[in-house]
Amino acid sequence: MSDDSTRRRPTSSEDEAGLHDILAPSDADRRDGVLGLRVEDEDITPEQARRRRKRRQQSLVAAVLVFVLALVVSGAIVGPKLGLFQAKDYDGDGNGTAVTFTVSSGETNQQIAQGLEDKGVVADAGRFVDVYEEKSDGSFIQPGTFQLQERMSSEAAVDALLGTGGEAVHYVAINQTLRKDEAFKALADGTGIPVSEFEQLDKDPAKFGIPSQFPSLEGYLHPGEYRFKTDATAEDIIREMVDKTKADLKSAGVTGHQHTFDVLTIASILEFEATPQDYRAVAGAIHNRIDNPGGETNGYLQSDATVAYGLGEKTYQITAEQKQDASNKYNTFANKGLPEGPIGSPGLKAIQAAQNPQKNDYYYWVTVNLDTGETKFAKTYAEHQKNVEEYQSWCSDHEGKCS
Repeated sequence: MSDDSTRRRPTSSEDEAGLHDILAPSDADRRDGVLGLRVEDEDITPEQARRRRKRRQQSLVAAVLVFVLALVVSGAIVGPKLGLFQAKDYDGDGNGTAVTFTVSSGETNQQIAQGLEDKGVVADAGRFVDVYEEKSDGSFIQPGTFQLQERMSSEAAVDALLGTGGEAVHYVAINQTLRKDEAFKALADGTGIPVSEFEQLDKDPAKFGIPSQFPSLEGYLHPGEYRFKTDATAEDIIREMVDKTKADLKSAGVTGHQHTFDVLTIASILEFEATPQDYRAVAGAIHNRIDNPGGETNGYLQSDATVAYGLGEKTYQITAEQKQDASNKYNTFANKGLPEGPIGSPGLKAIQAAQNPQKNDYYYWVTVNLDTGETKFAKTYAEHQKNVEEYQSWCSDHEGKCS
C-alpha cells in the first residue's frame, strides 16, 4: 500500500507554471494576435477564503431557488393547458367486469360519487361530480340498482345512471323460498313501484295466462336475479317472471292445466321440505301418499310447510291444534291431497323433480340436520318415529335452530 504522506505536493510556482502551459496560446493563435491568459498568483488570508466560499454557497442556493420558482410558475401557467392537474379519469365504457351498484334514497351526489370510486367504477369522485354537474341538466340520479362496469369514464357512468347512455336497470333478487308477499316487497324495494300495484295484479292471475286452478300468482314468480329497465311497469315485471316459469315448465315437459298445477305445487313444497339432492326422493314419497289414499297415511300429505304457509308464518313447529284446523286450506294434515296452491316459487330443478319423481316405497321423510340438510326416509310410521327422535335430539343440541 502506498503512503500519500510521502508524496511531494507541487509548489505554488509549479501550479502557476502548469496553468500557464494549459492556457498558453498555440503558435497559430500567436500569429493571429491572441496572447492567451495569464494567471496571477494571489495571496489571501484564510478568513478571506472562508468568506469567498460562503458567498459562492449563497449564490448557489439563490440560483437553485430561482430555478425552482421558475418551474412552479411555468407549471402553473402551462400545466392546466396540458391537463396536468385535472382529476384523473378512465376512458370508455368499462373493462367488461360487471359491477352491481345501488343508489339509496337520500344519497347526495358526493356520496354516490365516492361509492363509485370505492367500487372501482370511476377513477375519481371529484371528476365524476364535475361531469355530472355539466351533463345532468337538472336531472337527478334515481334510487335503484344499476349494472355498471369497472373502469368507466365519468361521462359513461353519468350517462348510465341518468339513463342517457348505457342502459340503466333496477336489480332485484328473488330467492327460491320467497313467498309472493316477500317477492312483492323485494320488487317494490328494488324498483320503487308500490307493493299495492303488485298485489292488485295478484288478484287476476288469468291476465298472465295462468290456469284457473291457481288462486294467485304464487308459484309463477320465477326465482332469480333480475335487471328490470327503469321504466318497466309492475305488469311488465310480473309478465317477465311468469314467462320464465312457463319456459321452465316447457323445458321440463310439463303440459296440461291440472298437471301444471300439480307439478308447480309439489315443486314449491320440495323447495321447503328438501334439499336438491333429495328432491326426487321426496317427490316420490309425496306421490305415494297422494296416489294411495288407502295406504298408511290415508292420502294425507301431512306437510308442516304447507300448514305454515296457510298460517302466514315461517316455522318448523306446528301445534296439534293447528294441524286439526281444516279451515286452513293449506293444512295437509286435515285436508287430503295437495294444498290449495303452491306455497312459493320453485326453481327449475324442483320442477324437474316434481315432473320425474323417484320410484320408491317411502311414505315418510324428515330432515334430521337442518344445517346439512340430511334427510332420512321411512316406509312405516314406526321407522319414521325413530328418525323424528333423531331430529328432535338435533334440535335440543342446537337451541333456536328449529323454531
